[in-house]
Amino acid sequence: MADPSGTGMCKHPPELMPVRVVRREQGLRLGQRIIVPFAGPGAGTGPLAWGQQQVWASMVETGSSMSMGGVVPVDDGRTVEDFAAELRFFMSRYAAMRTRLRLAADGTVTQEVAGAGEAVLEVLDADDGADPAAVAEALAAGWRERTFDYEHEWPLRMGVVCRAGAVTHVVVMICHIAADLGGIAVMMRELAGRDPVTGEPAGPYEAPQPLDLARMQQEPALLRQTAAAMRYWESHLRAIPASMFRGPVDRGDPVYCRIRWQSRAMHLASAAVSARLGADPAWVLLAALAAGLERVQPGTGPFVGIGIIGNRFRPGLRDVVSPVTQDGLCVLDVAGVEPAEAIARARAASMSASKHAYYDPRARAELTARVGRERGEDLDLTCIYNDRRTPRPSAPGGDPEEALGETRVLAEEALKFLGPKLMLVVEDVPDLVRLTVSADTRYLSRPDLLALLAEMESFALRA
Repeated sequence: MADPSGTGMCKHPPELMPVRVVRREQGLRLGQRIIVPFAGPGAGTGPLAWGQQQVWASMVETGSSMSMGGVVPVDDGRTVEDFAAELRFFMSRYAAMRTRLRLAADGTVTQEVAGAGEAVLEVLDADDGADPAAVAEALAAGWRERTFDYEHEWPLRMGVVCRAGAVTHVVVMICHIAADLGGIAVMMRELAGRDPVTGEPAGPYEAPQPLDLARMQQEPALLRQTAAAMRYWESHLRAIPASMFRGPVDRGDPVYCRIRWQSRAMHLASAAVSARLGADPAWVLLAALAAGLERVQPGTGPFVGIGIIGNRFRPGLRDVVSPVTQDGLCVLDVAGVEPAEAIARARAASMSASKHAYYDPRARAELTARVGRERGEDLDLTCIYNDRRTPRPSAPGGDPEEALGETRVLAEEALKFLGPKLMLVVEDVPDLVRLTVSADTRYLSRPDLLALLAEMESFALRA
């Protein structure tokens, strides 16, 4: 994790208590478990914070831990001892990594933060001609597929793969209830900022821990924040169409499908538009999505999307290691307007959605149900838009038209399940627009999805 790259001899310091165990992980060969003691402040029990509540609802709906992580090659000389120290650092510094859930029979979920305990660093060998990268990927795949034991397991799994006594790869998987991508970025930054000799952090951890967040969210200022957010949501929920999708139609396709697609032309065009209009690239992509859907299924009303809002721009939340992302309601009508006006409207809609995306999820659920009852129809809020890009300098510009020939579909697959009718993720890739679009094909067919991507690219070029 932390951009690890290291080839070091696999040493097992006595204080870390190496334990030989007879077990297998998804068919992998026998390995060792290094027991890593840890201790940290903030022990206690309390309710889930708002971001955790939203994540937990999604985990229950999908039957998944929504785990984040993967494999990173190691080539900087770090040893098993070094990675055990990293694991101890994470467990000791961040209460979220020392948290387990308590699930009551009535559905109530609370969290319990431990003041001390033991974590496990898995050590796997890739000798006898095995490919260390394949061993690491197999471990990551097994961990990703296996849900966490929320009541008994720490939400952080970490392991290393060795070959001929040297660490070649590190594997990390974090349950989404413990962190979002912004929180993981904090962990990486603080790990890299440790004292290179002592391994001590650069300073005390001063951001709110999960139990702190839950307490803060019951204070008057944040209760008023929820009330303001609900007024914004209600004003839109009473006016939007019940659904922006036609259907369902059984087309004989896989019911759920996912397409990964990329375009350098769209990146170049969006960058040029952003520079000319002083617009955030996210507004350009949002306008492109709304305009693309209007062309693919005209006359269905304004774009009604749920944007995934990071909330780290809010005071005190920048360095939180816990989920703080929440849903923002974005309503955007671009029918019949020119691209520049569509982008201006996307800016206003995006900023309003972000401003009102920090609230008690229970209040939103109650509001949505109540408005639906009063309207006499269920409200379909199942178009999800998640722009995961982080700001970075762009490469020198180029001609978008010349780059059109590079646009391509990277992968396509059928899915077992998809909660929303449409979900579009903008991946964090430099100098490209790379999109992952998933859909329920009863509402948007595979040709519809390909047409949507082409229309989004065309919008950026027209702009």
